[in-house]
Amino acid sequence: MSSDQRPFRWRAVVLVALLPSLLFSIGEGAVIPVLPAIAGNLGASIAVAGLIGAALLVGQLLGDIPSGVVVARIGERAAMTGAAVLTVVAAIGCLLAPHPLVLGAGILVIGLGAAVFSLARHALLTTYVPLSHRARALSTLGGAHRLGLLIGPFLGAAAIQLTGWAASVFVVLIVMCALVVVALLVLGDPEQAFGVTEPIPATGGIEVAAEARGLFPTLWERRDVLLTLGLGSMMVAALRASRAVVLPLWALSIGLNETTTSLIIGFAGVVDFSLFFAGGWIMDRFGRLWTAVPSMIGLGVGHLLLAFTHDLPHAGLWFTAVAIFLSLANGIGSGILMTLGADLADRRNPAPFLGAWRFTNDVGGALAPLIVSGLTVLASLSVAVGALGVLGLAGAAMLRVHIPKHLPRTR
Repeated sequence: MSSDQRPFRWRAVVLVALLPSLLFSIGEGAVIPVLPAIAGNLGASIAVAGLIGAALLVGQLLGDIPSGVVVARIGERAAMTGAAVLTVVAAIGCLLAPHPLVLGAGILVIGLGAAVFSLARHALLTTYVPLSHRARALSTLGGAHRLGLLIGPFLGAAAIQLTGWAASVFVVLIVMCALVVVALLVLGDPEQAFGVTEPIPATGGIEVAAEARGLFPTLWERRDVLLTLGLGSMMVAALRASRAVVLPLWALSIGLNETTTSLIIGFAGVVDFSLFFAGGWIMDRFGRLWTAVPSMIGLGVGHLLLAFTHDLPHAGLWFTAVAIFLSLANGIGSGILMTLGADLADRRNPAPFLGAWRFTNDVGGALAPLIVSGLTVLASLSVAVGALGVLGLAGAAMLRVHIPKHLPRTR
């Protein structure tokens, strides 16, 4: 019986992929919000603290380079386990860091581990989940990641409150990664969990030889996809990443205090998280276009709306409404980038292409803060946000054209 004909086991997805992903994301979520404060406590200036915070994203970009080869050679479960162990070692270094540079190096390594872990869990579901359930499984994986990022800050705050030490959030990360290792060791091989008794047939995407290809050869070999649909996905990643930069800056610009800003963004995050399964169901039932294009149109329109509200009366209410609207647009597209990557990858050996796909998306995420900063300096924050809105609409057009071209079989 082929993988797409055998009964699908949600229990296997929950235990093998979602539980480790949730635990790892909780650890990340505990650390990310207080990185600038930890760096400041070590004597870093605001600029250096910002660089240390960005080191996580830089580490993820660097980690995308070897991750495809690592996962292809040692397997998904071993790669996830190794990434969790590497993160524990780096977190211990951050916990004991005597200088901002040591902290920054540790954060960089944590980013490397996160890149390998993310690619491995993505490849795992790409390999073992049938096409009929792929979008729901991957959007649920995205939902688990978002839930972890929501829970993590609360555990981090509790650790700081108990110890009076900001760096204690790294203890949360260490504990979560240790639980990841235990879970992966206890759960056994993915083949047993998913009930696989024969080789997985390659379906969807362009088949490649089952070998460990590096990032740059894969980028070159799949350039036809990555320069078209990949460019559209890069715009999706940029619009998503921009929200994390734009919303706090906008709130500061219109005079909202920190507590109000946190509550608004936190509530918007809950709205975002609540839609993850609906987005996956729509993709599996009607096709990828039905969430990809509306999500990007919504993100583009939301940024454009925000750009014109800065000086309006009740700017705080406008900000709240747009933040929720952006979360609705982003939530309905939950899992779209992972699903498209899985559709395009060779199912027998997805890791090399998924590494190239994630690298492309991470470049888009890294460019968004630079676009916001550069255009804000040259013009204004409103101009920067408006430009991102236009970029979002352009991305929606690219997805509308290239998804049917490269993925005609996904409805």
